[in-house]
Amino acid sequence: MGKVTIYEIAKQAGVSVSTVSRVVNNKANVNEKTRKRVLALLEKNNYSPNVAARGLVTQSSKMIGILLTDLRTTHHTEGIYYIQRELEECGYCFLIINTGRGDEEKAQSVKVLRERQVEAAILIGSTFQSEAVKEAIATYMPTIPVFLANGQIDLENCYSVVADDQHGVYRAMEYLSRRGRRCPAFLVDYHTPSNEAKERGFRDGCAHFFPHSPEPIIREAGTDVAAYAASARELLTSHPEVDAIIASEDVIAAGVLKALNEEAISVPGRVAVMGINNSALAELVSPSLTSLDNRLLDLSITIAHNLRSVLQGKEAAKNTLVSATIREREST
Repeated sequence: MGKVTIYEIAKQAGVSVSTVSRVVNNKANVNEKTRKRVLALLEKNNYSPNVAARGLVTQSSKMIGILLTDLRTTHHTEGIYYIQRELEECGYCFLIINTGRGDEEKAQSVKVLRERQVEAAILIGSTFQSEAVKEAIATYMPTIPVFLANGQIDLENCYSVVADDQHGVYRAMEYLSRRGRRCPAFLVDYHTPSNEAKERGFRDGCAHFFPHSPEPIIREAGTDVAAYAASARELLTSHPEVDAIIASEDVIAAGVLKALNEEAISVPGRVAVMGINNSALAELVSPSLTSLDNRLLDLSITIAHNLRSVLQGKEAAKNTLVSATIREREST
């Protein structure tokens, strides 16, 4: 049986369509006896309102657009999970777009969100902090609230919640120094604003806590587990003095541990290893991985709460900084 319409409900109840509409939307000015009769018919016919049609009247799509560059990045999809759980209770649904890393692709995805009439947008990851994305927002979504997870764009309608990666890595360097390490190295994958902040923290930490070590040792890690392991081997071959490795992501650190295990290099005896994100992977590898926790849950919930406040016409912080903490495990 096809879906019953509001017009058919009105006919069965012997009332006008506007009366049924007021009942559906819980409006006043409906006789209580009539309201009960309409509600009974709605329940009997398993009626559910057409959200798209309602949006044409209320100017509310109840849809949030979410952009991320790569759905395979578990740290980002986990953040989306937390955000969705917080906002779905308010009746919002979500349009999630996997943009790819190119600036043109990201800009086009912003345009798609505008065409789909989203009420707000959430951009996951610091890679959206670019001039191309800023221009696309200013062009296609100048009045729609846009929230950036771990990125910042200087526009009136843009809000950010950022993990303090730079200070977090700086504190990680202090931690390694207190653990007796003398020559740290840093492995990083993509060049993003977040990773650049991590690298600054590493350089600052080297200058402050390892003043007698050589020039900061920074290497590109590649983009898959095999490359991560190969980068670790190359690093220790060219710099045998390295006794601590910080990786820009937990998955890179897992690749480092794989290489060290295969080469029978003791962890943490010979080399200490740290990751960043405090993902589930940190507790699954062996030895378990010390990781810098950039508090993804807190960051995601803050975005959800701030977005909800803005859509309700309330004030919300334009820029929020979330501090990181070190989760110590066996690898250090």
